[in-house]
Amino acid sequence: MKIEPNSPHITNQLNPVPSQKSSASDNATHATHIQSENKLNKQSSQSRIVNWFSQAGVQEKNSSFKTSNQNDKITRTKELLAHRKLDNLESILGKALDFCLDDGKEEDLDPDWFFSFVKMAEEIFSPAMHELWGKIFAVETARPGSFSLKTLNILKQLTQKDAQIFRRAVSLTSKRKGEFTPKLLIGYYQKSSLWSFFSSHKEHRLNLAEFGLGYTDILSLMDLGLIHHSEIESGELPIGISAEWRCAGQTLEVSAKHKGTTLVYYKFTTTGAELCKLVSQKRQETYVKSLKTTLGITFNIN
Repeated sequence: MKIEPNSPHITNQLNPVPSQKSSASDNATHATHIQSENKLNKQSSQSRIVNWFSQAGVQEKNSSFKTSNQNDKITRTKELLAHRKLDNLESILGKALDFCLDDGKEEDLDPDWFFSFVKMAEEIFSPAMHELWGKIFAVETARPGSFSLKTLNILKQLTQKDAQIFRRAVSLTSKRKGEFTPKLLIGYYQKSSLWSFFSSHKEHRLNLAEFGLGYTDILSLMDLGLIHHSEIESGELPIGISAEWRCAGQTLEVSAKHKGTTLVYYKFTTTGAELCKLVSQKRQETYVKSLKTTLGITFNIN
């Protein structure tokens, strides 16, 4: 019997069939690759851990760096930390000199305040926070009494993330002319009246999360003692009496249209107000536009 070259029988025999051995080999290679990646990731994490501890003068027990005894290790750690604290103070001094204010006054600092400042400032290891501490000292030397020790203690607790949240909050602050304490205006409350018969309790407010300040951020500022722990309503505002507000870098003239209208806001604490002076405020066009739209329902705004 003659068999044609393109016989289905022969063709089927020649078609490659996946090898179970090959598949198992691929799986093994993939598993090895994953193990290798995990090992590298672990080594990278371990390296970062060792690096951070080395900055405090602490080495692994099996480190190639050897000291004769435990006392030598303690001495070395103390010396390294002392050097780092000195570096912190020198950096803060440099920032203070860059920001130095000259207002013609020559009032002396309180020595107790100064040495308390030094004790706290030497433990500020973040370069990003050195600028803030330098500004504080520059302002305090120009105008003694600007910052309380309580404010310094709270500031010392701030992480870089906390400082970023605080800066965002300050960028949205409003302050009525003649008042010292800044506020975060979030809307208004309208008490019952004849003109709002069908909606006797009107409340309109902004969502600050839309402007980079979420509710969890506000809670963090409350926990740090920078903002009071509850929303505050202003007293009932007189109709047609204009008040000047500085809102997020813009000046607004605000007056109530109806009786029973109050503003709703978060108020900064005394400590928060002191620290606000250190943060430069830029115009927040989107926030102010939304604020004007919200308040414009029951306020005249110019």
